Amino acid sequence: MRSHLLHGIVAGASALAFCGFIGNASADKAAATGADQAAEGGKLFAKHCARCHGDAGQGTKKAPPVVGKEALPLDPPAGAKVRKDQFHTAQDVAAFVAAKMPANKPGSLTADQYYDILAFDLKANGVDVSGKKIDPTTAAQIKLH
Repeated sequence: MRSHLLHGIVAGASALAFCGFIGNASADKAAATGADQAAEGGKLFAKHCARCHGDAGQGTKKAPPVVGKEALPLDPPAGAKVRKDQFHTAQDVAAFVAAKMPANKPGSLTADQYYDILAFDLKANGVDVSGKKIDPTTAAQIKLH
């Protein structure tokens, strides 16, 4: 399961390599849990990420998978156009996504929105996000590789 998770976690959140996203979440979302975030993140993923990453995050010809065993490998895939850094933790993914996604308007979402999408992707890859808010601190504690 862990090996599947390690290979299956956020590129969108390929999309999930997130920049102004590293700051603190806003107060209006402070009480949200990871489960709440994942629910909201699913809606945001559909709106901002699915066009390139596929409806279920499975990847397309335009963008790599963010869900499944091929998602979010440690090293950027050969020929990667945007990603150049390794994904050791979920926070690494978050930093990349905030800076580079969505591809047509990088950095256009709020920090909370990027972390909501990350929570959605983590949950879709089998990570238990219930009972904790996904933020810079918790994302840094979620080891992918």
